[in-house]
Amino acid sequence: MKPLQGRVVLITGASRGIGAATAVLMAKAGADVAVNFFSSESEAAKVVAQIEQQGQKAIAVQADVRNAEDVKRLVETTVNQFGRLDVLVSNANINFAYKPFMEMSWDEFSEKLNGEMATAFRLCQAVVPHMEKQGGGKIITIASGLARTPSPNFIAHGSAKAALVTFTKYLAQELGPKNITANVVSPGLVLTDATKHQPKEMHEMMANLTPLHRLAQPEDIAGAVLSLAADWNSFATGVYLPVNGGMDLS
Repeated sequence: MKPLQGRVVLITGASRGIGAATAVLMAKAGADVAVNFFSSESEAAKVVAQIEQQGQKAIAVQADVRNAEDVKRLVETTVNQFGRLDVLVSNANINFAYKPFMEMSWDEFSEKLNGEMATAFRLCQAVVPHMEKQGGGKIITIASGLARTPSPNFIAHGSAKAALVTFTKYLAQELGPKNITANVVSPGLVLTDATKHQPKEMHEMMANLTPLHRLAQPEDIAGAVLSLAADWNSFATGVYLPVNGGMDLS
């Protein structure tokens, strides 16, 4: 049996990059998938088509996951379509100001922090009642290595992701008695549309810092997500899983 046979997965920010790769891999593992997108409708439709080619069901649902009403509609649409919701992958990218601390305004900093945390908070409050009703579920949040290893100009992003990591651990503690696990996947640098503009020299330097001597592809992160979502992995909760090619071996 496939490790997600009969399961339903909701993935936010699933039209491109890590989210799209995760959606396709979940389908290969036997899941039906709700593909959330914000503005990339055509890209989301392509992901749905790929999932259907795997013999699984999929829907594309537009929603701004920073918005409370959109989150409620997204979760209700998923449950109404598939009858259940087993796995939430909170992956949607929240834009952030890229600048030094002393050049950043509080509004710029708090916009990222509030957007990241409001998204996770609302999504989890929306899905937990459904998971509890059906006897359990899995929540997987996508953080960043910058949550633990600072890098210049990433203070807003890294601080928000660090808050997300701690939030997820609190979820693991509180939701465990409901048979709901909560884990973090923390990628290093991943080759996606969001990073392709970065200098080639930087990519080469970062690759050389890893024992594997390469950067991650979205599929590498998707594999880590599947490892936590699979039915045979039922005892891991509160886990912080770095997926960075061994860049940080501490």
